[in-house]
Amino acid sequence: MKPIQVGLLGMGVVGSGTFNVLRRNQEEIKRRAGRGIEITMVADLDVARAKSLAGDGVKVVNDARAVIANPDIDIVIELIGGYGIAKTLVLEAIAAGKHVVTANKALLAVHGTEIFAAASAKGVMVAFEAAVAGGIPIIKALREGLTANSIQWIAGIINGTTNFILSEMRDKGLDFAVVLKQAQALGYAEADPTFDIEGVDAAHKATIMSAIAFGIPVQFDKAYVEGITKLGAADIKYAEQLGYRIKLLGITKRTPAGIELRVHPSLVPTKRLIANVEGAMNAVMVQGDAVGTTLYYGKGAGSEPTASAVIADLVDITRLHTADPLNRVPHLAFQPNAMSDLPILPMSEVVTSYYLRLRIADETGVLAKVTGILAEAGISIDAVLQREADEVGGEGATFTDLIILTHDCVEAKMNAALAQMQALPTVLEPITRIRKEELA
Repeated sequence: MKPIQVGLLGMGVVGSGTFNVLRRNQEEIKRRAGRGIEITMVADLDVARAKSLAGDGVKVVNDARAVIANPDIDIVIELIGGYGIAKTLVLEAIAAGKHVVTANKALLAVHGTEIFAAASAKGVMVAFEAAVAGGIPIIKALREGLTANSIQWIAGIINGTTNFILSEMRDKGLDFAVVLKQAQALGYAEADPTFDIEGVDAAHKATIMSAIAFGIPVQFDKAYVEGITKLGAADIKYAEQLGYRIKLLGITKRTPAGIELRVHPSLVPTKRLIANVEGAMNAVMVQGDAVGTTLYYGKGAGSEPTASAVIADLVDITRLHTADPLNRVPHLAFQPNAMSDLPILPMSEVVTSYYLRLRIADETGVLAKVTGILAEAGISIDAVLQREADEVGGEGATFTDLIILTHDCVEAKMNAALAQMQALPTVLEPITRIRKEELA
């Protein structure tokens, strides 16, 4: 059978990795797909560099639309990134009757509903395994492997940059700003790391997983997003002393009131496997009613790990290329006419537990005032740790740290209590609040 022909938009790190893996494993891939898969055309602004990477037999152009317009191209791989021209090109490829493979989580998290509707109307597939957690096949697990389950929650370390930074902060006792510079020097963080360290990248991925898990439209604009920039070495240390580690988690959860969709630093018990995921690695926990808890672990970025996911999508599309569109796996796991309108809950309505760190004056009665405010708000305390003043500020210090762990309460109550505690004259600095997830 004639090989299926693929056009590639963007010959960067993942694009070159896709070439390498496809060529190295072409015989095994052909045996699995039932026919050959060949990238025969590439679009990249740096034509000379792309030609040197693609080699002979591949047509290289600087115009992506020339790839889309080629009638011999069956599948278009979009590896440009971003919301702008990538969206236009993906929709043009769909309109031209091409299947699309993309690693663009930002595009799908923001415009996925429009893109999937266009693909369904045209009878083509949009595959995006590489958009979430790199080489970990979490999209396939959620869409197919766990299809018998009512998914209850997902919690994932889905940004390698922030996990590397938090691991280094814990191992070396360094503050965030110092480790960020190290991460940039090692190539783990971009020159502008905002999307990573502010949680936006993780929120894009959590939004996609939430839609697949619960059969709701992609709604990135309703996600709660908080990064790691305000974490200090002291919080990492105190969490460890209390039996926890701090991880930036993407969390989505089904509740009677609606769906939680949030990204923020979380205390996770050290005994949980996910708490021990270190460096730039990714891991995703999924809780299903039938299967219980499952964990997916691996490299969340990089040339060949991400290429692994891109090629898996190419194989899936090749197998289903001639299938009736109505018999393919739906883009978001649920049939398009059976999507749910469950609301995304605002953060103020989320119920969770908390770690609080207060820098307080070393005076009698401060603890009683703080705990009194929590009691009046109906917030139950799980544990209290008060450091000796000289441990925190050195000999003769007049301040100390008070650490409180709470039981579950609604976020709105905690917000009100924090405002009251912050107003106390004996609370000397902004209070640190980190949510706590038991993941039981």
